[in-house]
Amino acid sequence: MKDLFSEHSALYSLFRPTYPATLYDFIFSYVKKFDVAWDCGTGNGQSARVLSTKFKNVLATDISAKQIKQAYKADTIFYSVCGEKTSFGDRSIDLVTVSQAVHWFDLETFYQEVNRVAKPNAVLAVWGYSLLSIHPEMDLLIQDFYKNIVGSYWDKERHFIDKHYKTIPFPFEEIAAPTFEFHVDWPIKQLAGYLTTWSAVRKYMEANKTNPVEKLMEGITPLWNQDSMRVTFPLFLRMGRVNPE
Repeated sequence: MKDLFSEHSALYSLFRPTYPATLYDFIFSYVKKFDVAWDCGTGNGQSARVLSTKFKNVLATDISAKQIKQAYKADTIFYSVCGEKTSFGDRSIDLVTVSQAVHWFDLETFYQEVNRVAKPNAVLAVWGYSLLSIHPEMDLLIQDFYKNIVGSYWDKERHFIDKHYKTIPFPFEEIAAPTFEFHVDWPIKQLAGYLTTWSAVRKYMEANKTNPVEKLMEGITPLWNQDSMRVTFPLFLRMGRVNPE
């Protein structure tokens, strides 16, 4: 599992968007028991936080101790620093979730672990979101930035996001999932902060000692005609039954 976010974990916690209730409601509708959930690649714990409202216990793991330090805390969430392999008991998990992270995993190792720890008929849900949209003129600037300014700085795994996880191996009894989208109303500083959390932007900054988002925002600012504007993210989900009986 790649760690691309430890060095800006505070920014990640501040500026990454949260996921809609409709996504979680769909996932929960297929879960048979709400004893234990495992949120792998938990990051700042935003999904673990939601899971903790439904499950007796949430096991939240990440390879980044810095991310976990920034994460939401609750008595029923148990954080640990690890990757795809865990010390969890065999057949002990009702739901495994991965939000915006599975493309960084060693999938073979992760899937072996899912099969080991999942109870019969448990659910695996992995989801992510792709390039945002705001307004046609701004969208063109952001698309150019994404492809032509920082495009060469994306890791190869980014193509899984671009393909909405349709090309990731998924050796489970798949549950058909609808497409989702979610909306956030952001001031312009929130947009700039979010863009600065992109792993490609961080690599660009390290290589060039300048933040390319600043130049992008020079083009966007004259088009930003409200205190806050609606930002839309496409959201995609792969979900399956593990160890079906």
